[in-house]
Amino acid sequence: MSYYDIDAILTDAEKVPCKFELDVPELGYLDNNPSHALKAGISIGLPLWLAEPLALTSVSQTSPDDTKFVTLDLPPSLSNQVMSALKADPRVVPLRDQSHNFYSLGTRMLDVFEEREICAILRKTFVTRATDIALHARKAGATEDMGVGTGEEFLRGLEEWERKLFRKAHEGTKGTKEWMEGVKKH
Repeated sequence: MSYYDIDAILTDAEKVPCKFELDVPELGYLDNNPSHALKAGISIGLPLWLAEPLALTSVSQTSPDDTKFVTLDLPPSLSNQVMSALKADPRVVPLRDQSHNFYSLGTRMLDVFEEREICAILRKTFVTRATDIALHARKAGATEDMGVGTGEEFLRGLEEWERKLFRKAHEGTKGTKEWMEGVKKH
């Protein structure tokens, strides 16, 4: 990904639940308590770009205990309820309601957590939904409106990777149609 990739920037800005493992002075304002230190054991949401290095860095490099600044939890968009719904039928879950950059967030969280089950569910979800996306893009290719109207509800539930896939599939269908018309003329 590019440094200027807006989807990567938005994914890094997603808040993830973190539990502080030690008291941190002058950060009480993160817990709406500006005049106090942030106490150990407090759980708050931090942007992924900040939470990840805090979770991976030890407080002291020389200390035998491996105390981290924070402990990360999976975000609500990757919760057990969402994963169960995706296992049941990935096509009915509106991923955009979970996160605009659902797959990007899932990929980034898998860099931190070694969750093979989540990885398998995300892969199966993408493959299953990709067939529906291709079908809708092909149907939308019959018109010039990219599916607005009849497929508007379908498009509303797509997250960013899926929207890019839809656009590419739609452009491919449109290009093929133009090419076939050109072949028929000659």
